[in-house]
Amino acid sequence: MTGHIAILGIFVADTVYRAERQPRMGETLLGQGFALGPGGKGSNQAVAAAMAGGRVHFITRLGRDAFAAMAQEVWQRAGVIPQVVEDADSYTGAAFIFIEAATGNNAIIVSPGAAARITPADVEARAGLIGGASVFVTQLEQPVAAAHRGLVIAREGGARTILNPAPAARIPPEMLALCDFVTPNESEAEGITGIAVQSTADAERAAEALLAMGVGAAIITLGERGALYRDRNRSLLVPPFRAGPVVETTGAGDAFNGGFATALAEGADPVEAVRFGSATAGLSVTRAGAAAAMPARAEIEALLGG
Repeated sequence: MTGHIAILGIFVADTVYRAERQPRMGETLLGQGFALGPGGKGSNQAVAAAMAGGRVHFITRLGRDAFAAMAQEVWQRAGVIPQVVEDADSYTGAAFIFIEAATGNNAIIVSPGAAARITPADVEARAGLIGGASVFVTQLEQPVAAAHRGLVIAREGGARTILNPAPAARIPPEMLALCDFVTPNESEAEGITGIAVQSTADAERAAEALLAMGVGAAIITLGERGALYRDRNRSLLVPPFRAGPVVETTGAGDAFNGGFATALAEGADPVEAVRFGSATAGLSVTRAGAAAAMPARAEIEALLGG
């Protein structure tokens, strides 16, 4: 039977600006488009996992404002079960997202707001939910101490643990040792290991370094080259799934992590779970937005079977 997924992270409202290039300091450019929508890595991953068929609880803090209402609405539509501390003394977070019109590539500034005040005590209050999960997922947009405590509780309860180390930050070695899976992209892998990841061979060396740091398995996402999976027994490159022209890459990593977590919770072999996550990501980049781009289970299965 599929167990539930517990995800600790943040919600932010994405303010997305599309333009030919980023402005220089002091310069004003005319943009080619604007959108306001739901985001935040943890929230995006929760939406992706729920859309992919997972039973997902999302643990976070929100303010008491219009962006908090947006969060509740998007979770309800996706089927995410919110576990929220309402923080009236702060604000629900927001993100500036620049989209390069020609490529769909992005640059992001995140202001977490209330979610920056998530504490280990908030995590302790959900200890039964985290320890009783099949899979626990966290990132580094909320305070590292809270993520660390979540990983400890999950490991003690027998949940499989996934750390998506984004944005890049200093991670204590004892925290890495709690991770069954670590899922950095190229720049995040370099930030942790000091190894610049510019090729598959570089990714292999960075994955070996992560194993030496104590993680159970390293999954380095490589964009259009796919994802490198490496544990102590096997190493292989999982090719990407191409579902159509790339529109926007903003939520691709979150789509991957959400799909990966769902497949793991259903008992899939980790490599098969990577394939499922890669298909989820491959569909997400064909649409605009982050949470809005997450595909339904039937779409993922159709792409995997195609």
